[in-house]
Amino acid sequence: MDDLELNNIQKHWDTLISSAIAWAPKIFTAIISALLIYLIGSWMIRMIKKLVEKAFKKRNMEASLQHFLLNIINWGLNILLFIVVVTQLGVQTSAFVAMIGAAGLAVGLALQGSLTNFAGGILILLLKPFKIGDFISTNSGVSGTVQAIDIFHTKLITPQNQLIIIPNGVVSNNSITNFTQLGTRRTYLDIGVAYDADLRKTKEILMEVIQKNQHALTEPAPQVVVTTLGDSAINLSIRVSTSTENFWKMNEELIIDCKEALDQAGISIPFPQRDVHIYNK
Repeated sequence: MDDLELNNIQKHWDTLISSAIAWAPKIFTAIISALLIYLIGSWMIRMIKKLVEKAFKKRNMEASLQHFLLNIINWGLNILLFIVVVTQLGVQTSAFVAMIGAAGLAVGLALQGSLTNFAGGILILLLKPFKIGDFISTNSGVSGTVQAIDIFHTKLITPQNQLIIIPNGVVSNNSITNFTQLGTRRTYLDIGVAYDADLRKTKEILMEVIQKNQHALTEPAPQVVVTTLGDSAINLSIRVSTSTENFWKMNEELIIDCKEALDQAGISIPFPQRDVHIYNK
């Protein structure tokens, strides 16, 4: 009985040795191939990253977007390389693909809002409706100077020195007014004068004030236009262009100088008023 068991063990051992000898070249070849694929793939990934980085810099892409996209490309290529290497070793990759798909679906469902902000950030950084340093206003009533454009949020500094953080999904899906991008701004300053004022003389006085202002541009030409016959005054609109950085300074100077010029000419700027008629029966 003992001799029979020893013979069986010897047969199984011989079979194992024979199988190992038969499979050894295949295993060795697979390992060498997988190693070569890994080395060549790693080299190709580095080359692709360098080429993509050069393309990003050539397009003057934002640094934060460059870093983020390079990370995504790096992770994607390395995952692809891993799947190719383990396939070469004979491992079934269907389970890996299923796991990656399930993980992607779960993350997408859990982060719907964040993905919206992420997509909005990508659009802002690619299309560049504004850049850092621009003064913008959104249709939600938020205004300020752009301090930073992140992947998920845009940060604004208000004229009152308050930090406002806006989700990029909100910014990209709404209208934006960029006051800085064109380099100049045009003021629409409304001034009301009394009904007994000489309008032609008033326009001449206001135009002289504009022409004396050092910040006012001659092109496009400034205008003084009579706009409406109001309840208490006749309204005139002063339209003058200047560089973006001088806009508020020029606007203040025009208000002060126009008020002084009208006072010296005896042209009054009336308060809101109402006529009351009393009838005696």
